Amino acid sequence: MTAFRTLIAGLFLCSAGLAQAQLTATIAVEPSSKKESFTVALAVVEDALSKATKQVAKVSFNEDLSDVMRATRTGEVDVYIGPPQVAASAMSRGFELVGSTSPIEQFVLVSRRDYATVASLNGGRLYLPQQDSIYSYVARGMLNAAGLSFQNMTIEFGRWPSAGLVAVDMGVADATVVRQSEWADWVKSRGQALHAVGTSIPVPGGLSVVVKKNLPANARERITQWFANASTASGLKPVSQRADASMYKAVAELGYFTPTSLPGATVVNAAQVRQLVAGGAVIVDTRSEKEYKTKHIPLAVFVPYHEKSLKDVAFDPAKDDFRDLAKLNKDKPTIFSCNGAECWKSYKASKVALANGFKNVYWFRGGLPEWETSGLQVAQD
Repeated sequence: MTAFRTLIAGLFLCSAGLAQAQLTATIAVEPSSKKESFTVALAVVEDALSKATKQVAKVSFNEDLSDVMRATRTGEVDVYIGPPQVAASAMSRGFELVGSTSPIEQFVLVSRRDYATVASLNGGRLYLPQQDSIYSYVARGMLNAAGLSFQNMTIEFGRWPSAGLVAVDMGVADATVVRQSEWADWVKSRGQALHAVGTSIPVPGGLSVVVKKNLPANARERITQWFANASTASGLKPVSQRADASMYKAVAELGYFTPTSLPGATVVNAAQVRQLVAGGAVIVDTRSEKEYKTKHIPLAVFVPYHEKSLKDVAFDPAKDDFRDLAKLNKDKPTIFSCNGAECWKSYKASKVALANGFKNVYWFRGGLPEWETSGLQVAQD
């Protein structure tokens, strides 16, 4: 009986060790009719990464880029293989760049010929893939450069970028964004019925690979070597390009960064939040339940903000669900927080609270990431 217990204990410890050694990776799928990930054999990637790193590798696909971007903010995965905005978000949160599969590329804003410039699209209809696609990122950048925002246009989020060109050609949309290569193919086959009115900044091409910095150095080295030399057997292109980190930072800034101020609310930092909470202020965590239970600021009240509206200063709160706001006391100083400058939930929550008569609204723009980098403790459920 003692020997049997010893055996069971040994198996338990062994399985616990394997669980701790597991390597997780996500292949983030950009919506494109020519996406590289179509050729990737998931089982082959898992097997090859397991052998290369001497760890049990678990690899998944994810086509919901909003969910992928959320995951980069919470550190749920060890390795990301995806478009540059995914890598850019992860690199600002403890990941290091391995490289990318393709050279630097640019995107073009294409419209019908009765629109001469980007600025002339004001009030028009813009077709884009999902909100967190690289197409949407560069579209925002080109619009902002012309003094426009998504709020100035009617945005239709579809799935396939190539469908945008068809929509513009048929008059269903006024403009869309495509890769320069996709645009060149269209011009060859369809002629000059449409034209390009804007060009994006250069961005890293293909799929970018980033790895958690806190993985053991030898594991990171093996991962880097595998992506550079052996990944082609699984259908992945070799990671042979390495754009400058500043290019990824520029991509992140094209995305959905919240503004730095909010009229009617006071923007606060981690030290001020700590002081306010000590003085009786309520801090509200607007993130998902999963994120809250994983870790949150001590004493934070869970009041989720469910957003479907655009990540824009002119968002429509009627599209969102923040019904639990009614549970809070309007007369108490209230701090709204989420996942940092890229997370719009706390901005929207603060704005909705102001519209509902909250007297002292504080917006913790830096959120949980700033709280942690300030060396402050977190709580868990």
